[in-house]
Amino acid sequence: MWLQTTWFVLYIAITSGYVILDGFDLGVGMLSPFIAHTDHDRRILLNSIGPVWDGNEVWLVLGGGALFAAFPLVYASLFSGFYLAMMLVLLVLIMRTVAIEFRSKRPEAWWRSLWDWTFTISSFGITILLGVALGNVIRGISLDQQGNMNVDLLDLLNPYSITLGLVAVSMLCLHGAIFLTQKAEGALLQRIKNLIPKLLIAFFVLMTVLIVWTLLRSEQFTQNFKDRPWTVVFPVLAFVAIVSAWLFVRRGAYLSAFLSSATMIALLLGAVACGMYPVMLRSTTNSAYDLTVQNASAAKETLTVMFVIALIGMPFVLLYTAGVYYFFRGKVELDDESY
Repeated sequence: MWLQTTWFVLYIAITSGYVILDGFDLGVGMLSPFIAHTDHDRRILLNSIGPVWDGNEVWLVLGGGALFAAFPLVYASLFSGFYLAMMLVLLVLIMRTVAIEFRSKRPEAWWRSLWDWTFTISSFGITILLGVALGNVIRGISLDQQGNMNVDLLDLLNPYSITLGLVAVSMLCLHGAIFLTQKAEGALLQRIKNLIPKLLIAFFVLMTVLIVWTLLRSEQFTQNFKDRPWTVVFPVLAFVAIVSAWLFVRRGAYLSAFLSSATMIALLLGAVACGMYPVMLRSTTNSAYDLTVQNASAAKETLTVMFVIALIGMPFVLLYTAGVYYFFRGKVELDDESY
């Protein structure tokens, strides 16, 4: 039991790593048309994420691999039932990559504008699709006794899940703006700082609506928090973290603001995990068909071997990630090798 729970926690931690790291990349992409007024500004934004964006996406692969190995039944149900949605995610991931790499290959304004908008639209697409997917996981899906889903793309686009997608957009735009305070200077930095309070208000409003809606519509989610009252610490500390981020921005402590924003995201995902545990995929057909940490996990021997590998490998992953961000710290300076 402890191995299954440990891997559930590790999976949430890996997912948080992806949302935190690739999240600010997506936020930069979504904000680009609203804060970048010149070609120089747009190049600053691209090069703020240039050294790290592809490494950040590795966390998505790591999360998929961990889910496949630790909870294969959940992986099979999700990736088969959400097949079309996952293909759309893959498409927009590819388009964002192409946009970043192609954008500065030619000097014509129309060429750069084409890929700038591709970068922005694909960033919105990834964020909304992943938000909608999480919304359906929380809401519950039509799951039968064999773990098969009976859903189509239109079923996934329900009001609750779309609302969560909008929350994801507001959260990652805010996270991306806070990240950019470390990279921009002058008028661009001032525009970003002026935008942050508006993004903060939008995020608070949407998140409040989502929290109330979740507690009202999901008895099990609410009951889990009642049964484990200590878990309330996650949303409370998330609120403290994002308020701290805003205060740090005002003081010019931009790195501390970014770390606070990252902490907020991790705590919110932790709150979702607490509200669902031990269920990983809830069946709206019959609660007996729920896929849980216990009935959907791999064999004990598999979890044990993977746990040993994770203990050895994860410190190196974290060290590498920290090293990359340390080497590319500071304000963006453009040169002939820049995007």
